[in-house]
Amino acid sequence: MANSSQTRVWDPLVIFFHWSLVSAFVITYITEDDFLTIHSWAGYLILALLVIRIIWGFIGTRYARFSNFVYSRKNIMQFLKDTLRFKAKRYLGHNPAGGAMVILLMISLLITSITGVFLLGAEEHIGPVAHWFTQTESFWSNALEEVHEFFANFTLFLVFIHVAGVLVESLIHKENLVSSMLTGFKPGKTE
Repeated sequence: MANSSQTRVWDPLVIFFHWSLVSAFVITYITEDDFLTIHSWAGYLILALLVIRIIWGFIGTRYARFSNFVYSRKNIMQFLKDTLRFKAKRYLGHNPAGGAMVILLMISLLITSITGVFLLGAEEHIGPVAHWFTQTESFWSNALEEVHEFFANFTLFLVFIHVAGVLVESLIHKENLVSSMLTGFKPGKTE
């Protein structure tokens, strides 16, 4: 439980979303072509989580709303410059770079998930869009597979940058950001 000098920043839905998304992404990435059923269901879970999170980004709690963490390009660039000098301002919610990363990850995961649904329909002729494809549409299958794999790998690249950013920010501000994503609380009062 948090003491009086801590503020609830991440609500239970955001925490559940974050760690469920991490788990589902790991499952989809390691199962790839070898375990198609598990891969597909984990992909559907990612898509469902993203839809819920997008809705929550408009109607959710203060720090969950997009309006709280979507910044201008100028603010993001300034924050990154300040971070490189280890003088970045501390934010109770997502900082400008963290907010940009959330959006990039969501877009990349949406493209990966949607192309996965279409790829399943085109290649395996199963899933919600299978009826759109015939047995002879290998062009779509090849094109979808390329896009799907590119964005899966791009998402992994973004995850590494995200984790590095969390570690750097934790060092700069001497706080455990991973712990706050587990408990929901961060040191400090509401901004």
